[in-house]
Amino acid sequence: MAETHSYTSSFTLDKAHFTECYTQSTTVEHNRKTYFKANVLTVFGLFILLFTPVNGYAAWFVISLGLLESLSIYYHQPWWVFRQMLSKASNSEVTITIDDKGVLTESFYDKRKILWHDVNQIKETELGYVIFFSVGKNISKSYLSRASLSVEAQALIKSQAGFVAAE
Repeated sequence: MAETHSYTSSFTLDKAHFTECYTQSTTVEHNRKTYFKANVLTVFGLFILLFTPVNGYAAWFVISLGLLESLSIYYHQPWWVFRQMLSKASNSEVTITIDDKGVLTESFYDKRKILWHDVNQIKETELGYVIFFSVGKNISKSYLSRASLSVEAQALIKSQAGFVAAE
């Protein structure tokens, strides 16, 4: 009979955990391409303000949209962490079980199972693992912190489908 592996641990969804999740799994970069839409809105608003007879309020509205877009990109991490801290799951205990079937996360508010056959890729980061998995036609991602995983659980994750080391 085949040997089954099952590893269970728990962690708290606190500010430190949310910050780690964001920094390890985000794809937002601060470069010219990221700020392109904000810059176009600002320049377009200035063009309306300076070179057209359109009401100044409309021009200032477009300029404000450009500036707001810039701020939303620049402060993306603190805003994301703040929203997570406002959620009802904040500061709750999460139990994670990793076995031969997949990864199960349970809390008072939520229960989710990621099956290994749904996993497309597992990317190792400095502090954990980002698991990319299919939900219907969509690709989702979930982050697991090494701080809450035993060495055996980490070995099981690495032995599963599509492991790709950090770049």
